[in-house]
Amino acid sequence: MLIYTVGTWDLLHVGHLAILQHCKTLGATVAVGVASDDVVASYKKNRPVVPLEQRMEMLKALRCVDIVHPYHELEYTSACRELGVDVFVIGEDWGAAPHNLDVEAFLKVAGKSIVQVSYHPETSSTKIKAKTIAQLQAVA
Repeated sequence: MLIYTVGTWDLLHVGHLAILQHCKTLGATVAVGVASDDVVASYKKNRPVVPLEQRMEMLKALRCVDIVHPYHELEYTSACRELGVDVFVIGEDWGAAPHNLDVEAFLKVAGKSIVQVSYHPETSSTKIKAKTIAQLQAVA
């Protein structure tokens, strides 16, 4: 069974590890989609701190990750089709954006599952960046 999840994976942290380890409990093979810098810039205020190739390299080093798959457009259906995804794991902020609804419809027709998970309550890349900025401002 192939489990697929997507994200930016910037500033790898314990919350990232939690979702990836959870994915591994769902199936034998875990594939991770990694958003390119341009994709991230299309929906977030800031580009990733860590470049795409380095984010991919970090994910490849994790035992719970089997496949690392970059994506350069904000759509998930083609990767689900290409990889043969059985379960698509999403975060709690998924929402009803067109690219999300498209992959949901594709997976439903294909008889595949979507599993929604909560984010780690203690951290996020956004919180790490904000804390870093606050610490730098306090020193300046």
